[in-house]
Amino acid sequence: MKLPDLSDVEAAGLREHGGSAEAIADAAAAARLRHFTVDLGGADSKAALLDALAKGLALPAHFGHNYDALADCLEDDDVMGKRGAVVQIVHAAAFRKGHPSEWRTLAEILDEAAEFWRERRHPFWVFVS
Repeated sequence: MKLPDLSDVEAAGLREHGGSAEAIADAAAAARLRHFTVDLGGADSKAALLDALAKGLALPAHFGHNYDALADCLEDDDVMGKRGAVVQIVHAAAFRKGHPSEWRTLAEILDEAAEFWRERRHPFWVFVS
């Protein structure tokens, strides 16, 4: 699967991705964007989801482990980087199937973060596999 141009601010946002995780990491490095990998393989609850996000996004110690705190962190350039960011969410299928409401909430937060960064002319990509 061909990746989009990661420097394209207008196209950035939440995307399904069935291709190589390494290709995303390489493309993020080439675009000089901060890269994160969030593994939802063991996430079986909202708390586990937030723990996986905190770990994968290297969120600060003061992260409050709730959706409001996540939204705040995703809009902080000290956390996400000064040029933009690429987030890979891997092993998401079981969580999405088992917790559709929590997944919808997370997707809304990620979409809002992409819009926030779009307004500031920084790409914010999220690839889900």
